[in-house]
Amino acid sequence: MHLGLIGYGSIGNELLGLIEGLPVERITILVREGRENVARDRLLSAHPGLEGRAAILSDGDAFLVARPDFVIEAAGHEAVCANAEKVLAAGIDLVLVSVGALADEALHRRLRDTAARSGARLILPSGAIGGIDLLAALAPAGDLKVRYFGAKPPQAWAGTPAAQATDLEALAHAEQIFHGTAREAATAYPRNANVAATLALAGAGFDATEVTLTADPAAQGNSHRYEVVSPLATVSVEISNRATGSNARTSLATVYSVLRELKNHLGPVAI
Repeated sequence: MHLGLIGYGSIGNELLGLIEGLPVERITILVREGRENVARDRLLSAHPGLEGRAAILSDGDAFLVARPDFVIEAAGHEAVCANAEKVLAAGIDLVLVSVGALADEALHRRLRDTAARSGARLILPSGAIGGIDLLAALAPAGDLKVRYFGAKPPQAWAGTPAAQATDLEALAHAEQIFHGTAREAATAYPRNANVAATLALAGAGFDATEVTLTADPAAQGNSHRYEVVSPLATVSVEISNRATGSNARTSLATVYSVLRELKNHLGPVAI
């Protein structure tokens, strides 16, 4: 299989370390213009066994000309806006890690409609959270109430509105930095609210999903808790994840959820 990867940050790098043994003969990686050499050096240093199998490009059109069989996006909202619609229009299945980008209703509609026309699938991985299958199963019954609580160490909120309002380095105790809807969270914290967006899309929607985000200096990783009240069931899920070594915002479980989507695409049985 020819795997396409949009972005080569912590998720992409960790993922490439996990594909040994899978029938992936070729890899094409799309990075930002000017980052080709940095990405190539990182790739060869971290995964020397991929030399000769992986190509790094910075042009989105050239990426599509290379014609990957399956594409994984792990590059952020801007990359979704620039590339996702083109990938789907080409009839290529796309795993979208930056689920929060779909808080933009117009973008969400375009991607959904493009996938419907081309026959490609827009795949939203569970990411750092579990129980998404049950939440999605409960949604059609209606009258769904969903509350999500996310906590990460202070350094995970660097470069966000929280850093402008709070001295993150001086935090001595957990502090709530956001409370609002999933749409507001995904817009204000695009790198930190993909779990909230996934819950919203599976359940009550962006505007009916309540989100609370916390910076916690005692946090050893990233924790996620959500509560669902439905006429059919009451659900409570709590998960504590270890972050990737290079990015405090990103849970390792997210990488493995993407790996699962890749294996589901390749294998005879999908779970």
